[in-house]
Amino acid sequence: MISRLLVEYDGTEFGGWARQYDRRTVQAELERALAVVLGRDVALTVAGRTDAGVHAWGQVASYAGEPARVASLNALLPHDISVLGCDAAEPGFDARRDATSRAYCYRLLARRARSAHERGRALHWPREVEQSALEACARALQGTNDFTAFTPTETDHVRFERDVLAAFWRRRSADVLEFWIEADSFMRHMNRVLVGTMLEVAGGRRSLEEFVALLGGRPRAHAGQTAPAHGLYLAGVGYRSQPVLDVPH
Repeated sequence: MISRLLVEYDGTEFGGWARQYDRRTVQAELERALAVVLGRDVALTVAGRTDAGVHAWGQVASYAGEPARVASLNALLPHDISVLGCDAAEPGFDARRDATSRAYCYRLLARRARSAHERGRALHWPREVEQSALEACARALQGTNDFTAFTPTETDHVRFERDVLAAFWRRRSADVLEFWIEADSFMRHMNRVLVGTMLEVAGGRRSLEEFVALLGGRPRAHAGQTAPAHGLYLAGVGYRSQPVLDVPH
């Protein structure tokens, strides 16, 4: 039997998803709780590894064995992880291998004054930002492009093309803007470098044409800064080619 977990977490105090010998991680906390509830060691497979400081609303993981009681897991987990569901999956299900897309959200607090409530939840951006420029950048991302410029130069990736199913900005409130993107897969830091570069366009420091040119496979040094991790959320995972995001019209 294969079981499937749906998990959310605040990544602020984690060294990322993957187990590390010297840092607190989401995987280690979940596997510890599962071992107690199920009475045996459990190895999790995750849909998308998140970096240190990155949050998740809809992370998916799988493991071999029967489902665990959600209430029992949450009673053992720290305050910054919550299991939303744990159910039997179809035979052979693999959270990572079977995923056909992943969706992320990056949140931006666009105002002069900082926010006590958004601290650690959104990037505070007190400078001028032109939303129409952000939206134009997002439209350029849709389809198949080469994202070499948007991932570190030292990388294990051998394929730099990604199929972007949806990409858009929307205003969540008077002060908060959100960048949503769904693709077949992502490279390390890809979304954070995209946001950092789009903010240069929105601030008049880079043209839209220069941004579009980066999608042809330019070197990393040609793109902008990497935006901080605390604004990024893994929003959900798509399976069987069912998209996560509803594209606004």
